[in-house]
Amino acid sequence: MDERGTDRGATGSGDGRPSGRPGATRGGSGRPQTGSGRPQGGSGRPQPQGGSGRPQGGSGRPQGAAARKPGGGKGKKVTGSARKAAARRRQERRRRTIIATAVAAVVVIAVVVVVLVSNRDTTSATAVGYDRVGTFSGLSRTHTQSPVHYAQTPPVGGDHNPVWQNCGVYSQPVRNENAVHSMEHGTVWITYQPNLPKDQVDKLAALGHGGAYVLVSPYPGLPAPVVASAWGVQEWFHTAGDPKLNDFVSKYRQGPQTPEPGAACTNGTGTPE
Repeated sequence: MDERGTDRGATGSGDGRPSGRPGATRGGSGRPQTGSGRPQGGSGRPQPQGGSGRPQGGSGRPQGAAARKPGGGKGKKVTGSARKAAARRRQERRRRTIIATAVAAVVVIAVVVVVLVSNRDTTSATAVGYDRVGTFSGLSRTHTQSPVHYAQTPPVGGDHNPVWQNCGVYSQPVRNENAVHSMEHGTVWITYQPNLPKDQVDKLAALGHGGAYVLVSPYPGLPAPVVASAWGVQEWFHTAGDPKLNDFVSKYRQGPQTPEPGAACTNGTGTPE
């Protein structure tokens, strides 16, 4: 019998070699049963809970506060933008309100001015009429060689030509600027529509020939058949025979409204009939 076989049967190892290691250390390597010979944990160093040597939380910063400020981090940025946008909208609304208020104020002022001017003109126009005397104040008295636009028809005063119209009766229209100068001297200017019947024209001519400081002439575009004017005053008449026409002449010829009472009404311009 082979001795190797006897030995293999005696040991029961199957390879004829004694194991040389106690069976109690079964683990396959002859080392303590941890697989590395190091204290349990794998590194040989005390391993704080968490695995990185840092306080639990993994970053060394207080848990829940990483890269965030009180109040919500990114939410605060959004809120700040919203606040800026809201502030811009409020500023824009204020700016628009200020502009709208300024425009409204300008419009109101313009309307008030227009109303005042219109009322002034309307008051002057409506104050003149039949059976009532219209009065006008603040009339300028500057001499000018240029044509003048007058607010009233016929004019009751204002800037005028340096040469006055000679008083008397005329069958043709005379210039406004010369007649206004005559009224500055205290003349009553009686005008009539060119189509006024001849008998009424004759009555007006009698007034013109009957006393000084009366000027009579036709006037196209009159608002009434007959209009009597003196400086700053005017009245309308339906006919030349209205007795109030004589009253007007008596009151306002060289009346208290005359700027230059007693100044000449002759040696000016024009040749009356």
